[in-house]
Amino acid sequence: MRSLIGAIVGVICLAAPAIAQTPAAIVEDIQGKVEGVELMDYVAPGKIIKLGPKATVVLGYLKSCSRETITEGVVLVGAEQSTVQLGDVQRVKVPCDGNAAQLSERQANQSAATTFRTMRSEAKGGPTKLPTIYGVSPLVQIRSGSTLVVDRIDGKEPTISVPLKGDVLVAGKFYDFAKAGKTLTPGATYLATLGAKRYTFQVDAHATSSPTPIVGRLLRLE
Repeated sequence: MRSLIGAIVGVICLAAPAIAQTPAAIVEDIQGKVEGVELMDYVAPGKIIKLGPKATVVLGYLKSCSRETITEGVVLVGAEQSTVQLGDVQRVKVPCDGNAAQLSERQANQSAATTFRTMRSEAKGGPTKLPTIYGVSPLVQIRSGSTLVVDRIDGKEPTISVPLKGDVLVAGKFYDFAKAGKTLTPGATYLATLGAKRYTFQVDAHATSSPTPIVGRLLRLE
């Protein structure tokens, strides 16, 4: 079996494109022996993951909003879904917004500058343009050593201010509102400030406090 898996890995490596730096998915959960990734890692297309007997990995794809639960076998990460050999994969589509999960600094500055124009457009029945999360407790990717400030800009709420020390971060780079017992308001629009950077986003009107897949509540503030 070991030699068979090795052969399959070799074939997959030959078929895989050059590994891109832009992440395609985030590792949401790991159970058992899984080689090649850790919990909360980002993985790029071309990444190989090997799972031991009865081992499971859950991948949340940032662009396609596909959430995969993979058991055993060898996994080749793709741009929008995985290729799995000698294992089982179950896929479900979950509510998510790639613009929120992959918000760049340029997009952040633009969204901050156009927040109020966007809100006026929505009031007139125009399309929603702001990055959207689908859980009331976002998982925010940040850097330690600063302070995260979140203000509601379409209503009155107390400001949330969080000093980003290492002991409050998950995997050293995520602040989890759920673990901290903090929630935002469904349908509301917020401005997040991190140092000199400003990011606007909104919470989906149907967001709940029930457990939500990471990919649906991820905000990458880098």
